[in-house]
Amino acid sequence: MIEINNLTKIYKLSSNQMKKLKTKNSTKVAVDKVSFSAEAGEILGLLGPNGAGKTTTLRCIATLLKPTEGSITVQGHDTVSEPEAVRSSIGFLTNEIKLDPQFSAKYLFHFFGRLHKVPEDVLEERRKELFTYFGIDGFEDKKIEELSTGMKQKAAIAVSLVHDPDIVIFDEPTSGLDIITARSVTDYLLELKKKGKLVIISTHIMSEAEKLCDRLVVIIDGKKTAEGTLENIYEATGTNNLEDAFFELYKENHKEER
Repeated sequence: MIEINNLTKIYKLSSNQMKKLKTKNSTKVAVDKVSFSAEAGEILGLLGPNGAGKTTTLRCIATLLKPTEGSITVQGHDTVSEPEAVRSSIGFLTNEIKLDPQFSAKYLFHFFGRLHKVPEDVLEERRKELFTYFGIDGFEDKKIEELSTGMKQKAAIAVSLVHDPDIVIFDEPTSGLDIITARSVTDYLLELKKKGKLVIISTHIMSEAEKLCDRLVVIIDGKKTAEGTLENIYEATGTNNLEDAFFELYKENHKEER
């Protein structure tokens, strides 16, 4: 289980960043008092436009960033005071974390498996299972830099799942992938859910969210604007599809700007 209470993340901006953002403020609030929880056996989606705060939220859960305010617990462990315990129970993937291009998928899988202290016999079985499912087995000895974009993504997914974590956190898991590769990824996420795993994904692809997610947390401009099942969100916005619901939430959130 993951519990997030009043998560706030504030970045200090350099003069160059202030100039680029055309602001006089020396700080930027990326996430503003966001709270939600997620439990085993469900897929929770963080939905929002680019720059909404989805990735920052996921990185705080994964212990890559420390909250400015608020708290996060993963399986009862605090992400700030017990980061190693948190990391042992999660698999985290983001498009901005790349596998080393000079090594093969097989080498990196075993390298990270040993970091997670996976026994050698279990590690090899795990590799065969994941590489076969994602079709990596014929490319396992090629350097990452020699692989296609889709194959790189599938290799990264396999490596992130090397230790069979109870919690899987994927940031934009199908971004930039062809339809065949994207389908293999989403199907695998559904399989993880069937196994009782907790899966959290961020996305701005409405059809993907409708297909995968049991519940959604909508984040706009760093703030949580809605939470619930698809039916809950449709009812709250008076719509019958997620794209229309999202635009209603977005318009409501930006009323004061117009």
